[in-house]
Amino acid sequence: MKVEVVPHDSTWRSQFEDEAKLIALAFGDNVIDIQHIGSTAIPTIYAKPIIDILVQVKDIAKVDEQSSAMTALGYEIMGEFGIAGRRFFRKHNDQGIRTHHVHIFQINVSEVQRHLAFRDYMIAHPEDALKYSDLKRGLAKQYPEDMEGYVNGKDGFIKEMERKAIAWIRSVRLP
Repeated sequence: MKVEVVPHDSTWRSQFEDEAKLIALAFGDNVIDIQHIGSTAIPTIYAKPIIDILVQVKDIAKVDEQSSAMTALGYEIMGEFGIAGRRFFRKHNDQGIRTHHVHIFQINVSEVQRHLAFRDYMIAHPEDALKYSDLKRGLAKQYPEDMEGYVNGKDGFIKEMERKAIAWIRSVRLP
Protein backbone atom coordinates (compact mmCIF):
# COMPACT_ATOMS: atom_id res chain seq x y z
CA MET A 1 0.00 0.00 0.00
CA LYS A 2 1.32 3.43 -0.96
CA VAL A 3 2.13 5.69 1.99
CA GLU A 4 0.81 9.18 1.40
CA VAL A 5 0.42 12.01 3.87
CA VAL A 6 -1.21 15.23 2.79
CA PRO A 7 -1.96 18.64 4.32
CA HIS A 8 -5.09 18.88 6.43
CA ASP A 9 -8.24 18.98 4.31
CA SER A 10 -11.06 21.10 5.74
CA THR A 11 -13.63 18.68 4.25
CA TRP A 12 -12.48 15.80 6.47
CA ARG A 13 -14.77 16.96 9.28
CA SER A 14 -17.86 16.97 7.06
CA GLN A 15 -16.83 13.61 5.56
CA PHE A 16 -16.73 12.24 9.11
CA GLU A 17 -20.12 13.75 9.96
CA ASP A 18 -21.75 12.32 6.83
CA GLU A 19 -20.38 8.84 7.49
CA ALA A 20 -21.22 9.01 11.21
CA LYS A 21 -24.89 9.56 10.35
CA LEU A 22 -24.91 6.44 8.17
CA ILE A 23 -23.16 4.36 10.83
CA ALA A 24 -25.59 5.56 13.50
CA LEU A 25 -28.48 4.42 11.33
CA ALA A 26 -26.78 1.07 10.65
CA PHE A 27 -26.40 0.22 14.35
CA GLY A 28 -29.42 2.06 15.73
CA ASP A 29 -29.91 2.30 19.47
CA ASN A 30 -26.81 0.20 20.18
CA VAL A 31 -24.69 3.30 19.42
CA ILE A 32 -23.70 5.41 22.42
CA ASP A 33 -21.18 7.77 20.78
CA ILE A 34 -19.37 8.37 17.50
CA GLN A 35 -16.10 10.34 17.40
CA HIS A 36 -13.70 11.48 14.71
CA ILE A 37 -10.22 10.24 15.67
CA GLY A 38 -6.82 9.85 14.08
CA SER A 39 -4.79 12.45 12.27
CA THR A 40 -7.63 13.68 10.08
CA ALA A 41 -9.31 14.87 13.31
CA ILE A 42 -6.32 17.08 14.20
CA PRO A 43 -6.74 20.27 12.15
CA THR A 44 -3.11 21.38 12.00
CA ILE A 45 -1.25 18.31 10.78
CA TYR A 46 -0.52 16.23 7.73
CA ALA A 47 -2.38 12.93 7.57
CA LYS A 48 -3.08 9.90 5.47
CA PRO A 49 -6.40 10.86 3.84
CA ILE A 50 -8.35 8.13 5.65
CA ILE A 51 -11.14 9.14 8.02
CA ASP A 52 -10.90 7.22 11.30
CA ILE A 53 -14.16 6.84 13.16
CA LEU A 54 -14.52 5.53 16.71
CA VAL A 55 -17.91 4.13 17.69
CA GLN A 56 -18.86 3.18 21.23
CA VAL A 57 -21.73 0.72 21.58
CA LYS A 58 -23.75 -0.79 24.41
CA ASP A 59 -23.21 -4.39 23.27
CA ILE A 60 -20.28 -5.41 21.06
CA ALA A 61 -21.94 -8.78 20.28
CA LYS A 62 -24.80 -6.94 18.56
CA VAL A 63 -22.26 -5.39 16.17
CA ASP A 64 -21.50 -8.86 14.84
CA GLU A 65 -25.22 -9.48 14.35
CA GLN A 66 -25.63 -6.17 12.50
CA SER A 67 -22.39 -6.14 10.48
CA SER A 68 -24.26 -6.74 7.21
CA ALA A 69 -25.48 -3.14 7.56
CA MET A 70 -21.85 -2.03 7.28
CA THR A 71 -21.34 -4.22 4.23
CA ALA A 72 -24.34 -2.47 2.67
CA LEU A 73 -22.53 0.85 3.27
CA GLY A 74 -19.50 -0.44 1.35
CA TYR A 75 -17.40 -1.57 4.30
CA GLU A 76 -15.22 -4.65 4.50
CA ILE A 77 -15.61 -6.60 7.76
CA MET A 78 -12.20 -7.15 9.39
CA GLY A 79 -13.18 -8.63 12.79
CA GLU A 80 -11.01 -7.63 15.74
CA PHE A 81 -8.04 -7.04 13.39
CA GLY A 82 -5.36 -7.30 16.07
CA ILE A 83 -7.13 -5.56 18.97
CA ALA A 84 -9.16 -7.75 21.30
CA GLY A 85 -12.70 -6.49 21.78
CA ARG A 86 -12.67 -4.22 18.73
CA ARG A 87 -14.69 -4.61 15.56
CA PHE A 88 -12.88 -3.04 12.63
CA PHE A 89 -14.30 -2.10 9.23
CA ARG A 90 -12.61 -0.43 6.27
CA LYS A 91 -13.98 1.22 3.16
CA HIS A 92 -12.53 2.04 -0.25
CA ASN A 93 -13.75 4.42 -2.94
CA ASP A 94 -14.56 3.47 -6.55
CA GLN A 95 -10.86 3.72 -7.47
CA GLY A 96 -9.92 1.21 -4.75
CA ILE A 97 -8.38 3.87 -2.49
CA ARG A 98 -9.06 3.41 1.21
CA THR A 99 -11.19 6.24 2.58
CA HIS A 100 -12.51 5.19 6.01
CA HIS A 101 -11.66 3.08 9.03
CA VAL A 102 -14.31 2.34 11.64
CA HIS A 103 -13.21 1.13 15.07
CA ILE A 104 -16.08 -0.13 17.23
CA PHE A 105 -15.71 -0.84 20.94
CA GLN A 106 -18.00 -1.52 23.84
CA ILE A 107 -18.41 1.68 25.86
CA ASN A 108 -15.58 2.94 28.09
CA VAL A 109 -12.84 0.44 27.32
CA SER A 110 -9.23 1.63 27.65
CA GLU A 111 -8.69 1.66 23.88
CA VAL A 112 -11.41 4.30 23.53
CA GLN A 113 -9.89 6.49 26.23
CA ARG A 114 -6.44 6.17 24.62
CA HIS A 115 -7.68 7.27 21.19
CA LEU A 116 -9.66 10.22 22.53
CA ALA A 117 -6.87 11.36 24.86
CA PHE A 118 -4.34 11.28 22.02
CA ARG A 119 -6.59 13.33 19.72
CA ASP A 120 -7.49 15.89 22.38
CA TYR A 121 -3.89 16.22 23.56
CA MET A 122 -2.63 16.84 20.03
CA ILE A 123 -5.27 19.52 19.43
CA ALA A 124 -4.40 21.23 22.72
CA HIS A 125 -0.61 20.95 22.22
CA PRO A 126 0.21 22.23 18.73
CA GLU A 127 3.98 21.92 19.29
CA ASP A 128 3.69 18.15 19.76
CA ALA A 129 1.20 17.94 16.90
CA LEU A 130 3.75 19.64 14.63
CA LYS A 131 6.44 17.16 15.71
CA TYR A 132 4.05 14.33 14.86
CA SER A 133 3.21 15.88 11.51
CA ASP A 134 6.90 16.32 10.65
CA LEU A 135 7.65 12.74 11.69
CA LYS A 136 4.85 11.40 9.50
CA ARG A 137 6.02 13.43 6.50
CA GLY A 138 9.58 12.18 6.92
CA LEU A 139 8.50 8.57 7.30
CA ALA A 140 6.24 8.80 4.24
CA LYS A 141 9.27 9.93 2.21
CA GLN A 142 11.45 7.23 3.74
CA TYR A 143 8.88 4.44 3.26
CA PRO A 144 6.76 5.46 0.25
CA GLU A 145 5.68 1.89 -0.51
CA ASP A 146 6.13 0.29 2.91
CA MET A 147 3.18 0.83 5.25
CA GLU A 148 4.71 -1.43 7.89
CA GLY A 149 7.91 0.64 7.94
CA TYR A 150 5.88 3.84 8.17
CA VAL A 151 3.75 2.52 11.04
CA ASN A 152 6.75 1.09 12.91
CA GLY A 153 8.56 4.41 12.54
CA LYS A 154 5.72 6.22 14.34
CA ASP A 155 5.33 3.66 17.12
CA GLY A 156 7.75 5.07 19.72
CA PHE A 157 6.56 8.63 19.25
CA ILE A 158 2.90 7.63 19.47
CA LYS A 159 3.48 5.64 22.68
CA GLU A 160 5.27 8.60 24.26
CA MET A 161 2.49 10.99 23.22
CA GLU A 162 -0.14 8.57 24.53
CA ARG A 163 1.59 8.55 27.94
CA LYS A 164 1.64 12.35 27.94
CA ALA A 165 -1.97 12.49 26.73
CA ILE A 166 -3.29 10.17 29.45
CA ALA A 167 -1.47 12.15 32.15
CA TRP A 168 -2.75 15.42 30.66
CA ILE A 169 -6.35 14.19 30.48
CA ARG A 170 -6.19 13.07 34.10
CA SER A 171 -4.80 16.46 35.17
CA VAL A 172 -7.47 18.51 33.36
CA ARG A 173 -10.28 16.34 34.74
CA LEU A 174 -9.28 16.88 38.35
CA PRO A 175 -11.67 19.10 40.34
